Amino acid sequence: MKITPYRIKKGIRYLKHYGPKAFWNRLLDKLEPEDVPYGPWYERHRAGAQELEQQAGQEKKFACRPLVSIVVPCYQTPEEYLIAMLDSVRQQSYSRWQLCLADATPSDEVEELVKAYCRQHREERVVYERLEKNLGIAQNTNAGIGMAQGEWIGFLDHDDLLAPEALYEIVLLINREPENEAIYSDEDQVEDTRHGLKHGSPHFKPDFSPDLLRSNNYITHFFCVKRSILEQTGGFRAEFNGAQDYDLILRCTQKARKVGHVPKVLYHWRVHGNSTADNPLSKPYAYEAGRHALEQHLARIGQPGQVSQLPHFGYYRVKYPVAGNPLVSILIPNKDQPDTLRRCIQSLECSTWKNFEVIIVENNSQEPAIFEYYQKLCGNKGQGKVYGTGTLRGGQPVKVVVWEGGFNYSAINNFGAGYAEGEYFVLLNNDIEIITPDWLEEMLGNCQRPEVGIVGARLYYPDNTVQHAGIVVGIDGIAANMFPGLRRGQEGYYHKAAIQLNYSAVTAACLMVSREIYQKVHGLEERLAVAFNDLDFCLRVGREGYLVVYDPFVEAYHYESKSRGREDTREKVRRFGEEIEFIRTRWIDLLKKGDPYYNPNFSLKKCNYALKPWK
Repeated sequence: MKITPYRIKKGIRYLKHYGPKAFWNRLLDKLEPEDVPYGPWYERHRAGAQELEQQAGQEKKFACRPLVSIVVPCYQTPEEYLIAMLDSVRQQSYSRWQLCLADATPSDEVEELVKAYCRQHREERVVYERLEKNLGIAQNTNAGIGMAQGEWIGFLDHDDLLAPEALYEIVLLINREPENEAIYSDEDQVEDTRHGLKHGSPHFKPDFSPDLLRSNNYITHFFCVKRSILEQTGGFRAEFNGAQDYDLILRCTQKARKVGHVPKVLYHWRVHGNSTADNPLSKPYAYEAGRHALEQHLARIGQPGQVSQLPHFGYYRVKYPVAGNPLVSILIPNKDQPDTLRRCIQSLECSTWKNFEVIIVENNSQEPAIFEYYQKLCGNKGQGKVYGTGTLRGGQPVKVVVWEGGFNYSAINNFGAGYAEGEYFVLLNNDIEIITPDWLEEMLGNCQRPEVGIVGARLYYPDNTVQHAGIVVGIDGIAANMFPGLRRGQEGYYHKAAIQLNYSAVTAACLMVSREIYQKVHGLEERLAVAFNDLDFCLRVGREGYLVVYDPFVEAYHYESKSRGREDTREKVRRFGEEIEFIRTRWIDLLKKGDPYYNPNFSLKKCNYALKPWK
């Protein structure tokens, strides 16, 4: 990163806003070296002249060739930016477009430039209207929508650029998946340099993620929506100026049958001193407007929730309240390791949610010290498979039940669930130490949402680096935890380690699921004794139509499978290979297609959202 006077000034502003510690962590995130530099990567992947020519020919074969109206509100647009924007639209490989310019500039400068441009290029697809006065970004854009004749409408800022294949890729997806009624793409930022435009800061996005959208307007650009959906929403609303696009996207995605995603960089967001792309501090009112938009979204769908701004501008936290006083059953498999289990139990005793029970599933322990600890926990002797019962310091019931078979994580948890009385289950490793006192309220608030099936946590190694921040399918051939080794306080690619979002899976070292859903999918797969049982469980819950939520506001230390030991015997290696094969067979279609919550442009060898190298 080149040091300039502007960047120094910007850094001072950020230091004042975030404070020294958060500023340092943010700087570390920014200075994280690129495994694959984006500039050369973009040049390698951008559509070339031959590909664009092929697209122009392929367009005529589309069964559906909608007119796409691109709406641009203009206001005192600098000439070079205006001409570049017009060029980017005129150079589209898809020909059925209309550009609607709603101009609120007090002078006639923009009008003269547009008319001269259209005369020069004999361009009749540009529609221009001079507005009587500047009504603000929302109403100015609505004026542009009023000019639009297309079946689909897209939105472009007056100083930004479309990639030449943008409309072709949107229409291609419309033809492939006609149920899509709103579509967005990946994007990057462009900056003027003496050598021309420099591309950087790519934002490669997942397929539609409702929880990520409630954490941040990750969709932003390039957003296209079917006219019928836009008419139902009523367009932009002036009371959300600054976050008018966030408000519209929340309303459109709520109405759309399906939201599509083109995982290609189709939009270039221009960076300059006054743009939010480069200077989020330039429009602080916009983030408060975004918070209000999110509050109204929750009210529309009847979902209670408290919205607050996170320290990073444009990022939000929704805290969902708990309905009622449900009992939570915490299932903990255990073999030996009395000190490890004691630390886990002591952390549970600090929970602010009091209505829970603990079920410890004893599995072939040999150390006398663990049975001494069981006896201390359990004042009452049990019968049959129940070793004993007792109460924690807060009065919560604790029960030790005995699984006499060999180690099988899935079977042990399924066995323990048979003794659970709660409406919700927490699967918890014995080597977990909870460090968030209201963790159960946080998980319950999410788990009670009707669309949510599973909630997972942010886990750390004892050295305060990340052990788990969600699981992506396909990395290392099967799946892997995200952000391992990231320092606590750092937030990773677009803050994904520190905001709530959806993944295909989370680790069962600490997850919550309702009893109803656990039973609906018949619990954990017992043919997966050690590895990937949580992955398979989450994928089966997802297949039933439920969301898997990664909640970073539930934090814990994970001391990493101390009870199980190392996978270092011939039998364990063979079993591990069999479990890999089981997953590959059951989930082969997903492994081939790719994880919907992970952009296909990312590496399947790295766990930090690094770019996939080109061949």
